[in-house]
Amino acid sequence: MRSLKNLRAFTGGMGVFFLVWFGQLVSLIGSGLTNFALGVWVYQRTGSVTQFSLILLFALLPSILISPVAGALVDRWNRRWCMILSDSGAGIMTVAIALLLATGNLEIWHIYVAVGFSSVCKAFQLPAYTASTSLLVPKEHLPRASGMVQSGEACAQLISPLLAGVLLGIVQLEGVILIDFATFLFALITLLLVRFPDAKTAAVPVAGKASLWREAMEGSTYIFVRPGLLALLIVFAINNFVLGMIEVLFTPLVLSFTSITVLGTIQSIGGAGMLLGSVLMSVWGGPRTLIRGVFGFVFLSQLCIFALGLRTSATLFALAFFLFFFSLPFINGYSDAILLRKVAPDIQGRVFATINMICWSCIPAAYVVAGPLAERIFEPLMVADGLLAGSIGQIIGVGPGRGIGLLFITMEVLVMLITVAAYQYPRLRLLEDELPDAT
Repeated sequence: MRSLKNLRAFTGGMGVFFLVWFGQLVSLIGSGLTNFALGVWVYQRTGSVTQFSLILLFALLPSILISPVAGALVDRWNRRWCMILSDSGAGIMTVAIALLLATGNLEIWHIYVAVGFSSVCKAFQLPAYTASTSLLVPKEHLPRASGMVQSGEACAQLISPLLAGVLLGIVQLEGVILIDFATFLFALITLLLVRFPDAKTAAVPVAGKASLWREAMEGSTYIFVRPGLLALLIVFAINNFVLGMIEVLFTPLVLSFTSITVLGTIQSIGGAGMLLGSVLMSVWGGPRTLIRGVFGFVFLSQLCIFALGLRTSATLFALAFFLFFFSLPFINGYSDAILLRKVAPDIQGRVFATINMICWSCIPAAYVVAGPLAERIFEPLMVADGLLAGSIGQIIGVGPGRGIGLLFITMEVLVMLITVAAYQYPRLRLLEDELPDAT
């Protein structure tokens, strides 16, 4: 009954947060439509996996490079207007792509430029959106609000690929891009209809390059002088590196023993798991000690990746993928809630931008090493006459994809040991008790 009363208190008087969240949800789905459709267009036009993978790189790298400065500016500026300008910039790029496509002038490099510019906009939009939550939601309801934010990403992951596949056959790429632009307009309207409370900020000196750079570095300083937060960031960075490798190698692993149709089904099941986890987190809110929830679900996600290496079974993969994505909203939502409670609002933009920069920077590194590790080291070990075929091969099998499976197992054994060791560190385990709540 207490949980139900808390949920009613959360839903009452939260109109501004709900409106902003819904606008961003619609925009995320629209962006997912365009991202999927452009990826298909590039691959069909070039037939090159490298060209396709460059879209992923351009979608990520600019955000990493500009995040520290973006975080400092988010803390200087009104966060609602920061979100408005970021969404507007991404919308303009969508219109530019639509015009180039309509006139028959769209080239591959145009897409890279557009995706890169949208990535810059995301570097501003994401910390502004996350930091705004603490201005709109009482701290006792932050875990639920974080769960709703995660549910938006889950809906985009689940709905966008399926919907884009249908729309491409009906309205073609031009129609998908126009729908995306309409979702940007909807998100802008929701932001224009509301007002955010201003974060209390210290006086900012007359800006110079050095002053702005010092502010940008304050996000890193804030984390590095708090050992518990730093340890949590290291755990996340290590796990993100592994996730980057999974992103590259999961498709080849599945296709080594089954069809593209089954691959799509497994991915959709993962999206359903993420949506269910987001909804449950929004309703439940979380345990009294959120850091325990973070590590519990981190360990569950690691067990799921470990399971992917054990057998070539579509059923096992679907179950592991469902539980893996089910755990992500709890991990991200609980950690965001801890930061929103503990970090002062006037520096949240810089702190979240720094966290994004460090965690995201591990992903391109994983992209670089995943292929060579799998193709040159682990796959040769697990061929029929490979070095480990007579030992480990008797347990997990031999042949195509089994080297990738062994790589997954090896990575997760190491990462689980690191996670268990990290939780023994008192500054991390007692993080919520030792850091005072921000006022």
